Amino acid sequence: MDTSPAALVEAAAGNLPDVDSIVGPLQLRVQYPAAGAVVDAADSSFLFGTTGTGDATLTIDGAPVRVAPNGAWLAWVALPPDTVMRLELVARTPLDSQRVTLELRRPARYRPAVATWIDSSSLAPQGSVEWPSDEFLSLSVRAAPGAEVRLVEGTTVLATFSPDRRLDDVAWGIRAFDRDTQNLARRPAEDRNIASIRGRALADTGVVVEAIRGADTVRVPWRLRLTLLDSLPHAVELADDPAQGGDGITIGRAHPGATYHWFWPAGTRAAAAGRVNGDLRLRLAPGLFAWVPAADVHPVPGPAPRAIVGSVTLTPLADRATLRIPLSDRAPFQIVERERELEITIFGASGDVNWIRYGQDDPLVSRMAWTQLPEGVRLTVLLSRPVWGFRSGWDRGDLLLEIRRPPMIDERNPLAGLLIAVDPGHPPAGASGPTGLSEAEANLGVALRLRELLLDAGARVLMTRTSDSAVDLGARPRLAETAGADLLVSIHNNALPDGVNPFPNNGTSVFYNHPRSIPLAAAVQRALVSQLGLRDLGIGRGDLALVRPTWMPAILTEGLFMMVPEQEAALRSEEGRLRYARGVFQGLRSFLRERAGDR
Repeated sequence: MDTSPAALVEAAAGNLPDVDSIVGPLQLRVQYPAAGAVVDAADSSFLFGTTGTGDATLTIDGAPVRVAPNGAWLAWVALPPDTVMRLELVARTPLDSQRVTLELRRPARYRPAVATWIDSSSLAPQGSVEWPSDEFLSLSVRAAPGAEVRLVEGTTVLATFSPDRRLDDVAWGIRAFDRDTQNLARRPAEDRNIASIRGRALADTGVVVEAIRGADTVRVPWRLRLTLLDSLPHAVELADDPAQGGDGITIGRAHPGATYHWFWPAGTRAAAAGRVNGDLRLRLAPGLFAWVPAADVHPVPGPAPRAIVGSVTLTPLADRATLRIPLSDRAPFQIVERERELEITIFGASGDVNWIRYGQDDPLVSRMAWTQLPEGVRLTVLLSRPVWGFRSGWDRGDLLLEIRRPPMIDERNPLAGLLIAVDPGHPPAGASGPTGLSEAEANLGVALRLRELLLDAGARVLMTRTSDSAVDLGARPRLAETAGADLLVSIHNNALPDGVNPFPNNGTSVFYNHPRSIPLAAAVQRALVSQLGLRDLGIGRGDLALVRPTWMPAILTEGLFMMVPEQEAALRSEEGRLRYARGVFQGLRSFLRERAGDR
């Protein structure tokens, strides 16, 4: 890859319209970061803004910065090593000059001034923990390298820590967006220590962690109240309440704070097997746990659920096939999607599936089967067509799986009659460009052009918004599902986190969440790259609200980068917005044409 400044500028311009020239008064402005902002970056980061006129020159700490014809600029600068960082910006025209001193700050991090130390903010876990008496609870702390680290209560040593030999992780922004693999190198951790305890309750006072080096000892209180659970876990019911602002779905994670993994409708029951502050641990099966918000559950009488799965029934309907799975208790479950298969695992359940009734002949469902596994009962549904969509929910004690039929597609005019949900991403929030263009405004401009193209092709279009008014994030996919949209596309434009160089890392990408949306994402990505001519960043799976719905294929496009002057200027222009919209339109049409021939 050619990384010369000229090549990087050319790559950022792609096939976009030329930037209009603006000549006027000098008005030096930093759009990002704001004065006094905390910049979380190692040694370099980006700034962008405008000089107000295209005939200006700009330097930052004496280094020249390219100014676009409309006055916009984007810079990658070295950051001073201080906690408080000051950068000097100087802009000049033949008739005027302006100077701005930009003061930024680094995140507050513990930097010891002594040889023996403990970082009290690193103690984990802290607060209130409920844990089974027969399981080890992991503890971690940062302390001076080479120190002996112990957990002590009075004169009793509860645990001795060992150095954590795992490698330091790379910052999430670098991991997600930086294309330079040299920046992904990880270093050994020197100051992290780990230990574990089991079968001991702790009060939230009287427990300290010690770091000992020679004659020096440092002690820090460990504010941890540890309560031991009974040997039998108690039952809880998930109860995210739509009436209280929820969506009726409780999210399960494999680890506290980790990405979304399970999605359970209100009424699902499970065994509680631990709690760390506001996160509750559910035991799904032996050795398999999920973490949910403690606020989303309430205890229920009786033992932990051990569901019995009865005989299942398939009912063909005009737009879907409904599989009814009777359970003796509403146990947690997971649906895994493959190209022509849905796999339903009901955790902790036992099978008594004496009958599998197909009902009337259904061309969508080819075969069904069940098996007993250590983690529970698994039902497999094989389809004759690629998965288009599905959804699940409780009907009293029965789990209903609705499998959506693919729409009828005319190969010659594949968009005709289909309902396409178009979501102009944001507001609230969103990125902004050097001259102050908001992402919400840019997204809406592209989406309105896309609506025109779709209507001209005979499609029906559902817009999640048509003005600059804010729409709740969760309401957007719910609107598409309630309306029965055949496809959902969310229009966005990208930004980068601090510390990622925007010059080699800008380009075009499309995100999906479920396997069924991969061909759609790939088709739209190809068409967008062809139309915009920017660097092909490829498609990617993202845990994003707009691509998470299961009732239809859904994608989120990140066509351009708001911070790049040439790309922001394109989003201000009618021609640039049309090119973006045309790429999405062509990709949708190509995907549907392929699906029309898929029998």
